[in-house]
Amino acid sequence: MDSGFDSTIDALNTSMNLRLINQNVISSNIANADTPEYKSQRLEFEQAFREAIGTNESLTPIGTDERHLSLSTTRGISPGVVEDTTDVEKLDGNTVNRSKELVKLSENQLLHEASTELLKKKLGMLKYSISEGGGLK
Repeated sequence: MDSGFDSTIDALNTSMNLRLINQNVISSNIANADTPEYKSQRLEFEQAFREAIGTNESLTPIGTDERHLSLSTTRGISPGVVEDTTDVEKLDGNTVNRSKELVKLSENQLLHEASTELLKKKLGMLKYSISEGGGLK
């Protein structure tokens, strides 16, 4: 969804889409936890997303002036699925750590829900500003 007028909505939408893709990668790891020779995978997107919205671990104010930062670049993020080499290989060659994947799944779900709530609040503010409550009297 490209709102065409609000970079915050674009960023939240991109975040939700990336979290959905990440959910699928993590779910695949969990589903293959007992598959011999299966290598755990991870989705790399968070650093690129932070750079696209102009932040590194901290929040950056977003303005509405045309000279302010534009988040339109968030749509161009290309997430990459790579082998997760941080886990220990078991005797059957599988590298999935089921407990670690379940924690990642929960964290990803919470971040998706947070983006969803922020998007709902942003749309609520837009609705309010359009309605009589936000109009000039």
